[in-house]
Formats: sequence, C-alpha cells, structure tokens
Amino acid sequence: MRPVNITTVLLTLIVALTFQLYPWSGQGVILRPDFLLVVTLYWVIRAPYLVNVGLSWFAGLIVDLSTGSLLGQHALAFGFAAFLALLYQRRLVLFNRWQLTIYIFALLIAERAIVLMLKLFADYDNPGLSYFWPVITSLILWQLMVLMFGAPTRPRH
Repeated sequence: MRPVNITTVLLTLIVALTFQLYPWSGQGVILRPDFLLVVTLYWVIRAPYLVNVGLSWFAGLIVDLSTGSLLGQHALAFGFAAFLALLYQRRLVLFNRWQLTIYIFALLIAERAIVLMLKLFADYDNPGLSYFWPVITSLILWQLMVLMFGAPTRPRH
C-alpha cells in the first residue's frame, strides 16, 4: 500500500460532504448513500492515524446540523461505526476485499439501525424497509473507493 497523503484525505472528505449536502430529489432521496460515512470508514481503516472516531463523530454532527435532524443522532451512529471499524482495524487489513465488504455492510446496517432507533424514540413514523436502501448504494460507493484508492488490506506478495 502506498502511504496516504493528508491532502487526499481532506479532499475526499470535502467531496463527500459536498455530495452529502447536495439537494437530492425524487428517488435519489431514498437511494442516496451516506457519502460522508463511507469515506470516513474507508479512511479509518486505511489511515487510522489521520481519521479517527472523533473526526467521524464531527462528520456526523455536520450531517445532523445540515439535515436539521435530531442533534447528535448521526454523530452517535457515525462514531459507533468508526469505533467498531477502528476496534478491528488490525484484523480488517488481513481480510480480502469481499470479507471487508461484508464487514462494511454490517457497519452500515448498524449505523442505519442506530439512527432509526433514535428516530423512533423521538416519535417519528416507522419508515419501513425502504429506510435501508442507502446501505446498498453505500456498498457501491465503498467499491468505488476501493477501486480509486486501493483496498485497505494487506498487499499481495
């Protein structure tokens, strides 16, 4: 693996924030991936010395402020997902690409479940299973990140 440049990390986070804040309409609202979460999870696994749980929490707080949702719900979910990614980071770099994708799928499901649980506690209506569609599009975004920046796994000899 090549060393990670902090400029690349900051640029990808800014691009992800831009796509996250873009005003989606129609089916795009339902299918919009969690751009900022996927990018922060990628960098937490690939470069944990540059992106950590605190930055993920801050990214979630920015999402909360920009969407007008309950303050702290995305921050909690992003921080929890980043914590689980960081907790197993040493093991994750030994996974192959598809094992890592399955683990990321579990993290994305956990993040959506935490946000859904907090929304239900705040007396929102149950959105149904369509609430979990962004997990699939986030996995596609994860694969694009892997193609652009390389898999955050052990290099093959």
